[in-house]
Amino acid sequence: MNENIPVHVGIIMDGNGRWATERGLERSMGHKSGVKNLKTLCTYIFERGVKVLSVYAFSTENFKREKKEVDFLMSLFVESFYKEFSFLKDNGIKVMFSGRREPLPRKVLEVMDRMTLETSDFDGPIFNICLNYGGQDEIVDMVKNISKLVSNQNIEIEDITKEVVNKNLYQDLPPLDLVIRTSGEQRISNFMLYQSSYAEYYFPKVYFPDFNNDEFDIAIEEFQKRNRRFGGNKK
Repeated sequence: MNENIPVHVGIIMDGNGRWATERGLERSMGHKSGVKNLKTLCTYIFERGVKVLSVYAFSTENFKREKKEVDFLMSLFVESFYKEFSFLKDNGIKVMFSGRREPLPRKVLEVMDRMTLETSDFDGPIFNICLNYGGQDEIVDMVKNISKLVSNQNIEIEDITKEVVNKNLYQDLPPLDLVIRTSGEQRISNFMLYQSSYAEYYFPKVYFPDFNNDEFDIAIEEFQKRNRRFGGNKK
C-alpha cells in the first residue's frame, strides 16, 4: 500500500452556495453544510497522517459579496468556532489563522485570538484557517515586514533567504504538497501563492458539502500517482 501522504494539504472550499441553490435552499444553508462537513473531514484528514491542513474560509475579495451574506458568514464563523472549539482542543489540534485582521469584526477577532492562545502549546496537527486572506496581500505584507527588519538593521539585505521569507509570511508552515479545489472550478483564486509553488493540484467536481472522506481518499490516490520532480528529471 502506498503510504505517500502529503504533509501539508490545502483546501479551497468552493461550491457551498451552488450546492444550496441547486437544492432550492438559501445560500446560508450551503455554508452551514460546509461547516458541518469540515468538522468531519478535518478529523479524517489528520487520521490519514496529514500534519498541516490549510482551508480557504474567506478571502479578502469575499467582502465584495452582499452585506447580508458577509454578515451571516461572520456570525457563522463565531458560532462555529465556539461550538467546535472543544473538539479541536480535545484532539490536540493547534489552530492558526492566516490573513489580515482588518476589517474583521471584533467578535471574530476575539474568538480567533482565544483559539490561537489556548492551543499555542500543542505539538500535534496544525489547522490553519485562512480568513480574510489573499495570497498577493500576504506577499505584500511579508515584504513590508522584511523591509522593517532591514530598516531597523536587524538583518542585512544579503541575508534575506527563502527561510527568512517564510518566517515573515502570516504563518511559518511547510510548503503545500496538495491543493484541492472543490466544485470543478480550475483556479487557485489567490490561495497561498508562495507556499504552493510546487504543490500538486486536484479539482474534483463535487461541491464542498459533498466532499466527504471517500472523496478525500480519491484525492490522496491521485496525489500518489503524481511524479513530483521539483524541477528535476526524476522519472
